[in-house]
Amino acid sequence: MKRLMIVGFCALVALNGLWAAAKKDAPKSNPSASASADNSWEAVRAKKKLVLGLDDSFPPMGFRNEANEIVGYDIDLAKEVARRLGIELVPQPIDWNAKEQELNTGEIDCIWNGFTITEERKQNILYSPPYLRNAQVIVVKADSSVQSLADLAGKTIGTQAGSSSVDAIDRASQFKSSLKDVVEYKDFLTALMDLDIGGIDAVVIDLVVANDNINRSGKPFRMLAETLGEEEFGIGFRKTDKALAEKVWATLLDMAKDGTVAAIAVQWMGADISIIGK
Repeated sequence: MKRLMIVGFCALVALNGLWAAAKKDAPKSNPSASASADNSWEAVRAKKKLVLGLDDSFPPMGFRNEANEIVGYDIDLAKEVARRLGIELVPQPIDWNAKEQELNTGEIDCIWNGFTITEERKQNILYSPPYLRNAQVIVVKADSSVQSLADLAGKTIGTQAGSSSVDAIDRASQFKSSLKDVVEYKDFLTALMDLDIGGIDAVVIDLVVANDNINRSGKPFRMLAETLGEEEFGIGFRKTDKALAEKVWATLLDMAKDGTVAAIAVQWMGADISIIGK
């Protein structure tokens, strides 16, 4: 079903504008200059499936619909990649707190679920180039008196354990020290439910997730104008799996060229906000 235009599309457009100038003179991202040293793609092709690790409560990137099917923006991108490569996509829900362990023990082939690129994670993860931009935003109830980060002093906020939102809060040390408490939930949807019933005063959350939830749920939420920083999403692979990373990214570039990526973005986001090949 075609989505309504997401309420925060203007914010995403603004982020695209901010990054465009910086990207113009930057070197092209590439998971590897050569994939000859590993057989990661051959192994995936031999077993005829790509196992994708995800948090299955992270709409619109990957989540369960009313029929309990795993759907979403990332899922549709990955399904088309798998189809073009002649393999099956297997979405595998994982404990997001153990995502790197799941990857490095071979339980999954990649992490593809609004996975924020950070310098710390890059020590253990091979990332694709970024494919979508995001920001860490603060959601409050529509009738809340909170209008700024400063207004949250002495209040309790929530977020998802193991997420980049936790990192954003930690980086904003002055903001964090002003708070009464930070509550970590198993997922963002649970945090938003607690916000709705008044258990907490605000939720620090990914912009794309906040947009989707406000748009689809109809809950009386709004986002503050201030953010805790911008970021980018990438696909995470094992450090040794350069051949697989390059194969997936090359297929995404082809999908961007023929308009498939744009069509998927419009379906889930209301507009083409992808940065693949741009």
